[in-house]
Amino acid sequence: MHPPYRQDHKLPEVTLNVVLAEESNPPDGATPIQWLFVTTLPIDNPGQVPQIVFDYTIRWQIEIYFRTLKSGSRIEDRQFETLDRLLNCLAVYSIIAWKIMYLCRLGREYLDVDCKIIFEPREWKSVYTTVRHEDPPSTPPSLNETIRRIASLGGSVIRRSTQPGTQTLWFGLQRVHDLSTAWKTFGPD
Repeated sequence: MHPPYRQDHKLPEVTLNVVLAEESNPPDGATPIQWLFVTTLPIDNPGQVPQIVFDYTIRWQIEIYFRTLKSGSRIEDRQFETLDRLLNCLAVYSIIAWKIMYLCRLGREYLDVDCKIIFEPREWKSVYTTVRHEDPPSTPPSLNETIRRIASLGGSVIRRSTQPGTQTLWFGLQRVHDLSTAWKTFGPD
């Protein structure tokens, strides 16, 4: 592609490659999926084409990651005096955003796993008691149930048909910290 004209400097030309990906065996009665990718990545050999398709399939997860990072941390609202402070804050929040996305995925994929693989007893018990208004059971609930309850603390509405999002989980986890600290300090254990 030829670059647009700039009066003050010349932009370089860009070589684009086009990849057409088609679903070869769609379900009966369904229209096959077709994706047309325009990319600057090389396609010098046939082995590079599947990598381009794979890279695009994870694009949506990258979008969710950055939305989680921006909305959960509210990084744009932070007022630091130096770039170093902002970068340190961003480094910590990047890890938190990744962990929240990971937690969402675990809750969706492992429905019958006990929540104790992630949460301490004081965390899941305090959440259970706060959301259900009853004493916690002797056996831990599933990870999916616990994540749903935590997200409800962050504003998510618990429905069977939907899974909580990363933003409500982020806000709910902030409440979990407070609840579990209170449970540890004043609770029945």
